[in-house]
Amino acid sequence: MAIPSVLDYWNEIEPTLLIAVGFVLFIFPEPATSAFGAGLMLLGASWWFYEWGR
Repeated sequence: MAIPSVLDYWNEIEPTLLIAVGFVLFIFPEPATSAFGAGLMLLGASWWFYEWGR
C-alpha cells in the first residue's frame, strides 16, 4: 500500500486554504476586508462542495 502524497489531496487543499484566508480577512476589523473575506469564504465553500461531488 503506497503512502498518499499531498498531490493526491490537492483538490481538497485549495478550497480549504481559500476559506482560511477568507476567515483571516473576515476577522480583520476593516469593513472592506471583512466583505472580501466573506466573499472568499463563500467562494471557497462552494468550491469545496463542488469538489466533494466529483
